[in-house]
Amino acid sequence: MSQPRSAQSEMHTSRYQRTLAGPTQIAGVGYWTGKAVSVEFRPAAADSGIVFVRRDLPGCPRIPAHPQYLVEIPRRTSLRCGQASVEMIEHIMAALAGLQIDNCEVWVDEAEMPGCDGSALPFVEALSAAGIVAQDARRPTRFIRRPIRLSDGQSWIEARPSLLGKTILRYELDYGSGNPIGRQSLEVSLSPKYFQVNLAPSRTFMLETEAAALRAQGLGLHVRPSDLLVFDESGPIDNQLRFPDECVRHKLVDLIGDLALAGCDVVGCFAAYRSGHRLNAALVRAILAETDQQHQQHLTVRKCA
Repeated sequence: MSQPRSAQSEMHTSRYQRTLAGPTQIAGVGYWTGKAVSVEFRPAAADSGIVFVRRDLPGCPRIPAHPQYLVEIPRRTSLRCGQASVEMIEHIMAALAGLQIDNCEVWVDEAEMPGCDGSALPFVEALSAAGIVAQDARRPTRFIRRPIRLSDGQSWIEARPSLLGKTILRYELDYGSGNPIGRQSLEVSLSPKYFQVNLAPSRTFMLETEAAALRAQGLGLHVRPSDLLVFDESGPIDNQLRFPDECVRHKLVDLIGDLALAGCDVVGCFAAYRSGHRLNAALVRAILAETDQQHQQHLTVRKCA
């Protein structure tokens, strides 16, 4: 007997897990704290996922990259397990997910990850240089079976089933009129090659007024406009765009990094309008809860049968 289409699809899309061929390092300075930080990526066993390790703290506490450890800090994705925390992990998570590196230990000596040039590209380059190897275990895959939509004021994000069995991402950026960012939108079919070439180089951005407000709070005092994308009325200050729509591309990078907290491949069509890290994380939690419920219902049906 032929299997149901959904089962065939799940078997077809399942891939082997991947990790690094060897360790690799990168160093930089945190945007928020200005502290120097060193990051070492190490290979990890199958099914271990992504784990941050604070080697500067007693006992080298481990912080799994999972939604249950999320803590809300404005403008960045952060995790806390016990007394140990890591901040601004979204670009590292995006680089790992974009290259389909499923198992990796990320050893760090500070809480905040390095800002580098504001993009995921430095991490992608370091990880690619180390090499990527397949492991003898299948990557867990979750499928979006029904629409899930979350909103917060004018912002929203949703996940819908993918008829083609691919992961499709769409982001609509809307800064309104009267500024050089304006409105941008982009839809992509995610693959390691596309991510590396077309998304990873895109950088963190903000308006000059937003930068001034952060400085007034004592944040990012050492960061210069040339270190990322800061826009005044005429465009980026002391910088050149890498893509005409670089800002929306970077929002897709952030979304990929946040979705990676699911710890599995999620097949579906994702659309977001002005969504940020908090709403992205809420969607991940909703997806895990929904697919866990579906799995339990499937097991119940099989048991009754």
